[in-house]
Amino acid sequence: MIRKNKLAELLVLTLLGVLLSIAKLVLSTLANIELVSLLIAVYTYKFRLKALIPTYIFVAIDILIYGINIWNVMYLYVWAIVVFACLPLKKVRQGWVFAIVLGLFGLLFGTLCSIPYFFAFGPQFALSWIVSGIVFDCIHGAGNFLIAFLLYVPLTKALDRIIV
Repeated sequence: MIRKNKLAELLVLTLLGVLLSIAKLVLSTLANIELVSLLIAVYTYKFRLKALIPTYIFVAIDILIYGINIWNVMYLYVWAIVVFACLPLKKVRQGWVFAIVLGLFGLLFGTLCSIPYFFAFGPQFALSWIVSGIVFDCIHGAGNFLIAFLLYVPLTKALDRIIV
């Protein structure tokens, strides 16, 4: 039998995973401007390693919406990188620190996502993937930096007030 508070926590984590999918869909018309990285960082602040639950709920929803393809492999590890990058920063309260972490994540996103292409199609294909996406990675990095700089602290405070 699941305890009531554990069930409530699981429900909250599930809803936060759905919120990740909604945030992605709402901003899907903007190239590489997204809230997913920021929200995962905020979830990691509040729930630590349990932030992987909404993260993988988001991945599962994405697979249900868009189907199975090689990008599913990258989604299995790339979003978890945000969780593991933010875990050691539990005591950090400055938004600019997370802005730097998430900005770097955005800059490296294409490179991180090239790993399955490296194994599936070879190093030349992976390199072409990285090079062709440099502009988008720059946009992604700048967007992540700005969004995290502006919203990380207010969102963590809001989550602290909402979820005790």
